[in-house]
Amino acid sequence: MDYDVKGNLRRVLGDLPEGVRLVAISKYHPNEYIEAAYAEGQRIFGESHEQELRQKVETLPKDIEWHFIGHLQTNKVKYIAPYISMVEAVDSLKLLKEIDKQAKKNNRTIRVLLELHIAEEETKYGLTLDDCRQLLSDGEWRALEHVQICGLMMMASYVDDQEQIRREMMTARQFFDEVKAQYFADCDYFCERSWGMSHDYPIAVECGSTMVRVGTTIFGPRVY
Repeated sequence: MDYDVKGNLRRVLGDLPEGVRLVAISKYHPNEYIEAAYAEGQRIFGESHEQELRQKVETLPKDIEWHFIGHLQTNKVKYIAPYISMVEAVDSLKLLKEIDKQAKKNNRTIRVLLELHIAEEETKYGLTLDDCRQLLSDGEWRALEHVQICGLMMMASYVDDQEQIRREMMTARQFFDEVKAQYFADCDYFCERSWGMSHDYPIAVECGSTMVRVGTTIFGPRVY
């Protein structure tokens, strides 16, 4: 292994205060890199391709907590429903319902985060704040018994301007407080604020993130 996964992982973990968890983004990285991080105690890994994820699930330790971090198509949910711990990027009621349906078939509950589109750059996915308000106020999600909405996630703009990144993350933080108070005040499980990646996770920690998604800083450039 030509990359110091263990050393890099230790450095990232050293930057994270208590209460902030690391999702190690392992997509496009080989099993040996994941095993090196696992040997250091890392248990949460993030993947975004169903076939690659399935192969890893079959060959890696069973106590790994797998998060699906990319855009998830509804027709792929059934393949990951037996084992996924969390779907981090739910951007529609349709997807939420499909996750519920497939989780029910597997007799389990799948945790999810609602994905917000706050970044000023045009990305394809995520709910605007008003879309998210609408989804929650419509209330259909309340009837879903096999998904658990555990919080929010977002990706800040990929820019050098730290103030812009901070502004976007603080918008998400304030919106989390609004949603928590209005819909989840009595739900301890609604507690996750997932923002921050390799280039901006130190800012994310300042902006109330509870979960950062770091890949390149730990594993190096992706191996396609």
